[in-house]
Amino acid sequence: MPFLMVRNDITKMTADAIVNTANQNLHQGSGTSKAIYMAAGEKELNAACGKIGHCDLGKAVITEAFGLNAKYIIHAVGPVWDHGVSGEEALLYNTYMESLKLAAEYKCESIAFPLISSGNYGFPKDKAMKVALSAISDFLMEQEMLVYMVLYDRDSLAISQKLFHSIEEYIDDNYVEENNENLDEDERYSCGRGQSPEERRRRLGNNTSVEFNAAQSNMDICFEVENKYEDTEEIVRNISMMSISPPVPAPMQVPKRSLENMVENLDETFTEMLLRLIDERSLKDSYVYKKANVDRRHFSKIRNDKEYAPNKKTVIAFAIALELTLDEAVDLLRKAGFAFSSSSKFDVIICYFIENREFNIFEINEVLFIYGQPLLGE
Repeated sequence: MPFLMVRNDITKMTADAIVNTANQNLHQGSGTSKAIYMAAGEKELNAACGKIGHCDLGKAVITEAFGLNAKYIIHAVGPVWDHGVSGEEALLYNTYMESLKLAAEYKCESIAFPLISSGNYGFPKDKAMKVALSAISDFLMEQEMLVYMVLYDRDSLAISQKLFHSIEEYIDDNYVEENNENLDEDERYSCGRGQSPEERRRRLGNNTSVEFNAAQSNMDICFEVENKYEDTEEIVRNISMMSISPPVPAPMQVPKRSLENMVENLDETFTEMLLRLIDERSLKDSYVYKKANVDRRHFSKIRNDKEYAPNKKTVIAFAIALELTLDEAVDLLRKAGFAFSSSSKFDVIICYFIENREFNIFEINEVLFIYGQPLLGE
C-alpha cells in the first residue's frame, strides 16, 4: 500500500495507529506529544504509559489510543540531534522501523507519523525526512501498510539549496504562466502529434514542456485538509541516499526504441503499453507498482482491464517507476489522453526530474509538496 504525505493535525487523523514522539521515560512532552496526550486523554494515557515505565532510545512501545480516532498510540523514542556524530541517523531509522514492525505485529493496516525528532530534538528537517522516507520505503517494499507522514505545512520540509535553485532555474526557463491558447506558434509544443521521434526530441531539447488540454489534467489540489485524512493528496516512496539504507540497484536497462517497434504498437491502450514496458524491462509487477507508490489492488484493476482509464498522476507515477525517457513518457501519457504543458508548474517539475534522469518518487513528491502541487501515486 502507498506512502502518503498530508498536511493536517496528527490528532485529527484516522488511522489504526498514531505515532507519538516520546521520551525514554514516556512522560508527556511538549509540541506534538502534548497535543496527542490532550486529545487522547491525559489521565488515561499517563496511566497507560506509567505501567510501561520506560522505552529505550530508537525503540517504540504501544498503548491504547483512548480519545483519538485510532486503535493504538505507538510511542517512538527518537534521538536528539548531536551534529551527526552520535549515530543519530541510524537511531532515527531504527525508530521508524521499530514503530512499523510494532504496528504490523498488532495487525494495523494504517499508521500516521509526525516527522520524528525534527522539533525540540533539533534534527535538521531535510535529514529527518530523508531518514523517515528511507525507513518507510524499505518497510513498504516488503510489507503492505498505508503509511502517512503528517505535516503542518510545506515549511516542514527542507530540500537542499542546490536542488531548490536548480529547479527554480528550470521553472524560470520553461514555465509559461499564461494560457497556452494565447501563445505564438513558435512558443507552442504539440506533444509530438505528427512529429517524428527525432523531431520531437529536437524540439523538446532544452524546452521540455509540451501542450495539453488543461481540462484533462485531473490535478485538483487538495492541501487544505481539515478533519478528514481521505481528502488529502498523496505521496510516496524512497529517498535512500544514506549508508544505512540497502544499496541502490543499478539503473535498469532501457530497451532501445526502433521505428518498427513504434509502428507495431500504434494501437496500444495505456494498459497494453504499460504491461509491455514492464515485460521489456524484465521487472516484477510488485516492484513497479510499489516504486510507483500505487496500491496493489489498483494495479490489479489496471492489469485486468486493457481499456482502463487512469488519471494523469497515476500515468506519470508509472513513467517514473519505469524510468522512462521524456519521449516515452509523452507516449505513455498520450495513450491515456494526456500530455505535458508549459503552463503547468506540476508538469514542468516532472519534466525536470525526467530530463535529469532522477526517478526517486519520494524526492519528486517532496518537491511537489513544497511547490503546492498534486503528488504522485495513490
